[in-house]
Amino acid sequence: MNEQRIPLLDLVESLGRLAAGERRQRAVAAGLQPVHVQALDYLRRCNRYSNTPQALADYLGLTKGTVSQSLQLLERKGLIARRPDDADRRVLRLALTAAGEALAGTAGELAEWPAALAALPADEADAAAATLARLLATMQRRRGGQSFGACHSCRHFRHEGGDAYRCGLTGEPLGADDSRRICREHAWPEAAAAD
Repeated sequence: MNEQRIPLLDLVESLGRLAAGERRQRAVAAGLQPVHVQALDYLRRCNRYSNTPQALADYLGLTKGTVSQSLQLLERKGLIARRPDDADRRVLRLALTAAGEALAGTAGELAEWPAALAALPADEADAAAATLARLLATMQRRRGGQSFGACHSCRHFRHEGGDAYRCGLTGEPLGADDSRRICREHAWPEAAAAD
């Protein structure tokens, strides 16, 4: 059977290859593998509900064993620290060290993308982002996957006025910084998740 190519998929794959190639070069320059830089970038961007080895494994789509090996290497290099959770000592929390934060900021950034995006009219960039977000939500829902989106785009997110936010799932207050971080409990609003 001759499979017909889907132009949008071709474009997404091409953009993904460009981003992965740039990240690979930055990882190698830092003496790491791309997965290590992805782990550092995730830990830089995730919230307090999502900084565990299991959440990182889920985010990367890797086994717990593979992630464990990467975390050991990052810890030996002084880029991350592990500590037991304050409420449940069986749960390990991961945090970037100052060296890890600095490396995640430089190795994880994609230098060419801001200029390329700035060349697009703002309304086109916004429309493209909205379309891709809906496509992503649809694919994740069909596959039963987690979305790991930013809190402010989650159906559980509550804005209580001013700089006061709350997670509707946990009931805990969120700061402005928390609202921009990615969360493993993220769920797209129903309109975004609809087919």
